[in-house]
Amino acid sequence: MYGRGRRGGSPAPTKGGGRGRGRGAPLPSPMASSEADSISSVSQLGGEMERLSVQTEPPAPTQAPAAIPALQQQKQQQQQLVPASSVKFAQRPDHGTVGSRCLIRANHFLVELADRDLHHYDVSITPEVASRGVNRAIMRELLASNSTHFQSRKPAYDGRKGFYTAGPLTFTSKDFVVTLVDKDDQGSVRKERKFKVTIRLASKTDLYHLKEFLQGRQRGAPHDTIQVLDVVLRESPSNNCTIVGRSFFTADLGGQNEIGYGIECWKGFYQSLRPTQMGMSLNIDVSVAAFYEPILAVDFVAKLLNLGDPIRAATRPLSDSDRVKLKKALRGVRVKVTHGEEKRYKITGISPSATNQLRFAAEDGKQKSVVQYFLEKYNIRLRFASWPALQSGNDSRPIFLPMECCKIIEGQRYSKKLNEKQVTALLREACRRPVEREHSIEQIVHFNDAAQDDLAKEFGVSVKKELTYIDARVLPPPVLKYHDLGKARTVRPRVGQWNMINAKLFNGATVNFWMCVNFSSLGEQMAASFCRALVGMCNNKGMVINPAPVFPIRSGHPNQLEKTLTEAHSMCNNERKQLQILIIILPDVSGSYGTIKRVCETELGIVSQCCQPKQARKCSPQYLENVALKINVKAGGRNTVLEDALNRRIPLLSDTPTIIFGADVTHPQPGEDSSPSIAAIVASMDWPEVTTYRGLVSAQKHRQEIIQDCAGMIRELMVAFRRTTNQKPSRIIFYRDGVSEGQFSQVLLYEMDAIRKACASLEPNYLPPVTFIVVQKRHHTRLFATNPNQTDKSGNILPGTVVDTKICHPSEHDFYLCSHPGIQGTSRPVHYHVLCDMNKFTADCLQMLTNNLCYTYARCTRSVSVVPPAYYAHLAAFRARYYIEGDIASDSGGGGGSTGPLVRREAAPVRPLPAISPNVKNVMFYC
Repeated sequence: MYGRGRRGGSPAPTKGGGRGRGRGAPLPSPMASSEADSISSVSQLGGEMERLSVQTEPPAPTQAPAAIPALQQQKQQQQQLVPASSVKFAQRPDHGTVGSRCLIRANHFLVELADRDLHHYDVSITPEVASRGVNRAIMRELLASNSTHFQSRKPAYDGRKGFYTAGPLTFTSKDFVVTLVDKDDQGSVRKERKFKVTIRLASKTDLYHLKEFLQGRQRGAPHDTIQVLDVVLRESPSNNCTIVGRSFFTADLGGQNEIGYGIECWKGFYQSLRPTQMGMSLNIDVSVAAFYEPILAVDFVAKLLNLGDPIRAATRPLSDSDRVKLKKALRGVRVKVTHGEEKRYKITGISPSATNQLRFAAEDGKQKSVVQYFLEKYNIRLRFASWPALQSGNDSRPIFLPMECCKIIEGQRYSKKLNEKQVTALLREACRRPVEREHSIEQIVHFNDAAQDDLAKEFGVSVKKELTYIDARVLPPPVLKYHDLGKARTVRPRVGQWNMINAKLFNGATVNFWMCVNFSSLGEQMAASFCRALVGMCNNKGMVINPAPVFPIRSGHPNQLEKTLTEAHSMCNNERKQLQILIIILPDVSGSYGTIKRVCETELGIVSQCCQPKQARKCSPQYLENVALKINVKAGGRNTVLEDALNRRIPLLSDTPTIIFGADVTHPQPGEDSSPSIAAIVASMDWPEVTTYRGLVSAQKHRQEIIQDCAGMIRELMVAFRRTTNQKPSRIIFYRDGVSEGQFSQVLLYEMDAIRKACASLEPNYLPPVTFIVVQKRHHTRLFATNPNQTDKSGNILPGTVVDTKICHPSEHDFYLCSHPGIQGTSRPVHYHVLCDMNKFTADCLQMLTNNLCYTYARCTRSVSVVPPAYYAHLAAFRARYYIEGDIASDSGGGGGSTGPLVRREAAPVRPLPAISPNVKNVMFYC
């Protein structure tokens, strides 16, 4: 049995490659030797890795581990990541049967396929073009002017290298010369560009392997075939809509609505072709995105900076802060000039001085002002000459454009961080009740009618117009156990929620030393009244809190946060009374939360509870109860536990000491290129109840999805589990958040290896079985009720609805679970995909365990949408970002709210996060 170890004795942090999902950059295939450390122990573990094998069935004795190929040269400088095709994930053990049956619809549309000989041609365009739109224009011109070479075939093109036909062309390789003519809005030729296009046969394929995969007779998905079909179905919307990622936007689907500060919301749709149990399925969902308004640059500036009427503000120079905000918002935006010959420019910045101070050398060699030039050449008297001009080109040869002569080109995505008002407005557009959303999806299907698509017909692709009907099940809610002294000792939630009116906390914490600091405009008496009410609520719910604080309420100015917090800490220490909880009433203006948490948790070692001043004024019982729940777990208590866990009736959890992990990695916001990614891992510390989770955080390389210090963090958590339970885990359940399908293989290999390293470092031959589950929230599957009597108040499907048929993977173990009641909009089920299952869960066991855990979330009396270990890991990672970036949402201005650098630069070396104080780390400080 392993003893108590220090973090310093844990395995060295591992280093990995990049990341590859919608939240980051693709994982690279080559890997430097230092990056291979995390898989270098595979061969050291030898035969033990066969137990890790990501298959559910054991391999033959003479067979090499299927999940991880042997490393041939461990000391070489370059190593390759294992290709995804060589990793075999857990197979579906069975289908679930627990729960009441119900019929629902999903936004998946069956795709029927006719046999075709699919040909893949590789396209090379010289000179190389970065824009998919320009590439598509080149290929359209090529097909129009060279129809005889294609024998009336209708090819599909992905905008890059892939060119596909349903049958062979007359050649295997051929060069073409294409002249692309750019025209202005009036149809006049602006310029001509010539391109050399080479089309070369790359491969041939058919539908045999895809059909075998869909029938479960082949394990690896034929991605090449699926790619061809996906490109075919995306061809028509790609030519008719504005493309953003996998979504398409067009004015024909509802127009545009302003969301403030020169930004507008466009409506569109997302589509993705997926292999499922019912066959190929087209997943279609509504989508919204922020775009720049196609308005004059001066109008954009007035909206961005809240200047009101731009004419009235024309004579007022912009402040330095306004110039910085404007530069951030307009960098990379394309504009067209409204004077003279129509030309288009890409904005690189703004002029260093006002337009009326800009001069340049004229043709006669004399210096001429920009104002004078526009008056003489275009008869335009510049009215906004006190504002800077827009700059295009580079710093050595800048082109200055007066703002009033520039208009933002339509259809440009706004990819920077939205401010709070913009987010609210965007969510208002996106948030639709289930009936409305389902109707919108049906409209999209008719708008994007594949039955009338000639290209789809050519490739033998047919898409049904009806949503898919699914036989789903509603899992029963668990019974929750509270303290025996309360009138209600147990509670069974109804429709995903319950109340604690007659219940007391399962383990009420004791708090002898506490204090309140008030940074708001609340008067001392009102703040004191709020504290009395809060302490009263905590005691009423079963906590034991000293009614008298260590010191009376201390008021502080928002500009002196650190000084006030430090003084309060010193005062208590001088009295030899270490604060167990510090109640903080936040300033009236947002932007201080991050600083407060950093100071309290990493510098002073104080567990804090922040409260909004407007809520302190209202002092509503519901708010006080919610805060009491958070204070209890921060003080070491437990709010409620599962009755079945207490009575040891949960299969594959209660029979032997089991530790449940949750892990997540959060990445910097778009535009921030220097901040590190933050990894967080939490683990249960109170088997068999599994409600208390200890959390660890670590900074790592920018946009790195694989957790670099996974082994060290897991080791520390395993030691803590041993210390709190006096037992070592005999089973590991690992919920991993934030991983896309393209990252499954690499994340599983590296992090499963890290788990093995951590266990082996604690005790020889210590290898508890692991179940590794990916938690996916960012998908577009939506489920709709068919019976209005089987919905919650919001019209959504009932909490506990689970689906593991039809729209799920053809052979691997996955399921969709909607564990929460709807609040507004359409509920999003969470997709759970089991990558490795050495514990051999049945479908019912894992689905029930996951659903039951969703009722143990500490911060509310509702079931939550994401299994709590993953939820807590996300909270911990988000909290740690405050330690290095201050207040993430402190910018209340419009556009360009990103705290990222003005100039894209290399990611800085990763600096360790400030250490969290031990007494803070011992409790659920992130709640």
